[in-house]
Amino acid sequence: MSSEPEVALEAFIAAIREHYAASVNRTSDTDERVEAAYMALADAYEIYEDALYVAYDEVTPFELFDDIEDAREDGTFDDFDDDFDDFDDDEEYDGEDDEDDD
Repeated sequence: MSSEPEVALEAFIAAIREHYAASVNRTSDTDERVEAAYMALADAYEIYEDALYVAYDEVTPFELFDDIEDAREDGTFDDFDDDFDDFDDDEEYDGEDDEDDD
């Protein structure tokens, strides 16, 4: 196992903890410590994901908010929520296709 992804993982976990601590101790809506912790968390995540990909050709299921916004602006973002619009969470799935096959 390469140590680079493991080191990046530890830094990412530390950044999560720092962000949590800053959030809990927020003094205002514009608390600079929260903003700095947010940016450090985003950076640590990107470093971890890059290290994981380089070492193991693996990715995480997460995307950074800025990446999603950039993709929307570029017109390349696929809103995955649209794939599930036909499902009603309140109804039990019976395994049958509800569409009419005329």
